[in-house]
Amino acid sequence: MISLLFELFSYQFVVRAVLVGALVSLCAALLGVSLVLKRYSMIGDGLAHVAFGALSVALATGFAPLVFSVPVVVLAAFGLLRISENSKIKGDAAIAVISSAALAIGVIAASLKKGLNVDVYNYMFGSILAMSRGDVYLSVSLSCVVLLFFLFFYNKIFAVTFDEDFAFAAGVNARGYNALIALLTAVTIVVGMRIMGTLLISSLIVFPALTAMRICKSFRSVVICAATVSLVCFFSGILASFAFEIPTGASVVVANIIAFLSFSLLARVPR
Repeated sequence: MISLLFELFSYQFVVRAVLVGALVSLCAALLGVSLVLKRYSMIGDGLAHVAFGALSVALATGFAPLVFSVPVVVLAAFGLLRISENSKIKGDAAIAVISSAALAIGVIAASLKKGLNVDVYNYMFGSILAMSRGDVYLSVSLSCVVLLFFLFFYNKIFAVTFDEDFAFAAGVNARGYNALIALLTAVTIVVGMRIMGTLLISSLIVFPALTAMRICKSFRSVVICAATVSLVCFFSGILASFAFEIPTGASVVVANIIAFLSFSLLARVPR
């Protein structure tokens, strides 16, 4: 195991991927607790489809994928909130409408521009080989911003997560903090799609939160446990990917599935 770790971290691209992946896993787990409790966890899947559409257009038109995708996905996140709050299209239906439209646009953009198959495949399923130095700088910066905002507004996020109406009555700008959660989620999705892929990134939001909720009861304990599980599963997935030569994103998801099943069994043990 020790020799495997030394060999793994001897590669510069692996060090870059581990740094970005660990930060993304942490961000996704923290935000995932609020999204799961608010029954809005599928927003991650919807925004991932939007990210695929945006990056396909960016690749077809010659724009930098991350720089182009961040504002597009952020606008989509705000659009989802506005549609859900102010129209007859609610929750999962709004996500389905926007995600399917973005996916269709992405497929068309990829088909019109020849030679994009490899790039699109890497973004769909993730590739640690695809992390450039510029991607790392941008991804680390955005991830740190997400973590700082979450920690700084932790109490407000807690309030709107558990009782939005009471938080509003107590003077908390519930709509504003819902928008903040959507914004941070959008940024996390875009940053993580390089390693995890647009089809798998939403699993980092859902699985750690659900896993922690198997045995933890308070919001704080769930947040801490979800963050820990997410990081452990990410590093386990990286190791498995390197050792067995299998895709990184899929390895991380399988590690999260194993953790979820293990915690579910542990929750059934009489105490």
